[in-house]
Parts: sequence; C-alpha cells; structure tokens
Amino acid sequence: MNIHYKVISEDNISCIRDLCNGLMAYQKSVAHIHPEFFDGMCFETRMVPAVKSSKANYIVVAKDGDEVVGYAYSTIAPKETYSGGFATLQCHAFFDFDSVEGDDVGCLSQFFIKEGYRSKGIGGVMFDMSMEWLRSFEDVKDVFIFVSDGNDGALKFYLDKGFKTSHRILDGFITVLRNL
Repeated sequence: MNIHYKVISEDNISCIRDLCNGLMAYQKSVAHIHPEFFDGMCFETRMVPAVKSSKANYIVVAKDGDEVVGYAYSTIAPKETYSGGFATLQCHAFFDFDSVEGDDVGCLSQFFIKEGYRSKGIGGVMFDMSMEWLRSFEDVKDVFIFVSDGNDGALKFYLDKGFKTSHRILDGFITVLRNL
C-alpha cells in the first residue's frame, strides 16, 4: 500500500462517485430501521446537492497509488439548511437550533473507506484533516455528525474521537453526534 491524501476541489468530485454510492449501499445493508430510506440515495442525490448548497466544502481523498480508496466530505452550512428535508417532515429536528451558537454549523457529512483499507489508520488521518479544516472557521462553534442506524463501526469511531451522542431522529434511523 502506498497511501497518500489529497484535498480535491468541488469540480473534481466525480472521482468519488463510486465510493459515495458504495457508502449508500453499505449503509442500507447494515440498517435495521428504515433501510428503504436509502433507495433513492446516491452520488447525484446526496453529494452533488450538498456541495451546491453549502457555503464551504472540504473533500479529502485517500489514494493507494492512483486509486481512490476513501474519502471524507465536510461542510460549512447555514443552520437553517437542516430545518428542511425528510427529518423535519416527520416532526424530528436534526438539532435544537437554539443550542447552536452563530448562524452556521460544521458537519462531517460523508466518510467512507473501501473494505480492505479499513482499520489501517486511513480514517484517523482523514478525520483529523477534516476536523482541522472545520476548526479553521472561528465563527463555527458547533460540529455535527449524523450516523445511520446499524453503522456501529462508524458510531464507535466518532465516539472514540470525542464526539457525544446528542439524540436520535427518525425513530432511531439517525444518531446525531455533536462536539459538546
């Protein structure tokens, strides 16, 4: 393995299309609660709209030679971005808006490493790079991570990194983690 990391621009996100679709398929495969929610989720419906609607985007990829084997996608977005969508349609909030300092929030939005490359430190490097970028926004005090039901490895990883469980939404379909 010859792992190196590269921050890519929004114009180059197509290089992670297969990994993003792999993330959606993986999340569906481990979900116990509402796996059907993933049926319409893919690169075109999740990644592309997120990149377009965020104030700032940070995409780091892990490469083994020329092959992209993992990515982490973080955003800075107005907190109102999280007031719509499928969660609030079902009378659940992604988070309590009154508890958020400022107008914007940070989010580690997507994170995926190909099987065979997991548990080799790659995730830790991409996580640290993403958190450093998120912390560079002095006016952003609140960072969230949303973990889908059944993704126990990811949940443990983020808890081990110091995030705390805030609450669950959509009958437990998503666990909201926060940097309390």
